[in-house]
Amino acid sequence: MSEELSLNINIKEPRWDQGTFMGRAKHFFMVTDPRNVLLSSETLEEARGIMEDYKAGVAKPGLTEDALWRAKYIYDSAFHPDTGEKMVVVGRMSAQVPMNMSITGCMLTFYRTTPAVVFWQWVNQSFNAVVNYTNRSGDAPMTVNQLGVAYVSATTGAVVTALGLKSLATRLPPIASRFVPFAAVAAANCINIPFMRQRELKYGIPVMDENGNRLGESANAAKQAIVQVVVSRIGMAMPAMAIPPVIMNTLEKKAFMKRFPLLNAPVQVGLVGLCLVFATPLCCALFPQKSSMSVSGLEADLQERIRQTSPNTTTVYFNKGL
Repeated sequence: MSEELSLNINIKEPRWDQGTFMGRAKHFFMVTDPRNVLLSSETLEEARGIMEDYKAGVAKPGLTEDALWRAKYIYDSAFHPDTGEKMVVVGRMSAQVPMNMSITGCMLTFYRTTPAVVFWQWVNQSFNAVVNYTNRSGDAPMTVNQLGVAYVSATTGAVVTALGLKSLATRLPPIASRFVPFAAVAAANCINIPFMRQRELKYGIPVMDENGNRLGESANAAKQAIVQVVVSRIGMAMPAMAIPPVIMNTLEKKAFMKRFPLLNAPVQVGLVGLCLVFATPLCCALFPQKSSMSVSGLEADLQERIRQTSPNTTTVYFNKGL
């Protein structure tokens, strides 16, 4: 007879130690697994049911520890950690590899003309806007007006940046123009993410003590969270947008590629996908998902409130978003 599953497993935290890079990497390889995009609504709801039951102290008969952790990672891949809402499919981190593989591959292939640069930068920033909004930190909703202003501002900034860099690249060697998409994406991330998360910068994000008790909202915590996400996103794009151009610059000189130029796009997309499979989880792992900062780094009024309500708390924790 099989043993009953212990009800003391802490499924609020990842399975692996998040204090180490390797622990975070293992965690994000599970969270960004592209196969999760293909899971049916029934599978997602079943995972949610297992999670909710377990949190309530009920373990389904026959449930193993591995099955519990599998359910957790299915749940985490599709539901927002703060609101519990099911996230739109293309905004989930499990969609990052297939979506970015297609968009980035096209950006690197069609970079020579202004209309192509404008179109693919617009597509990329539209996708990024969905991802940034879907994976925002906190549980406060954005109004349609705020969302519209943020999207237009971020997308316009990205397209203008790309065109400016493209103009500069015409005076540089041909290989340099291949890196315009990466430079544009890096600059655009610095614009897009803060714009799409501007409500957090204005009103703050929830900060908690080590036991998960909510202590208030902090804009300073939001700034730290957004900086970490920007760095991670740029790092995520770097291998996929810096390595394939060098390889393609060599391949395009070969007789085989000259004979079959239509292979350019699929080869480029494949190279980008190979880079993203590893770069996405590894760069998400650069910083802990449950980020922290000292109470002394918070706003003065929030510091005072914490000193009164939780005098032993010296560090607060918050979801940095993705």
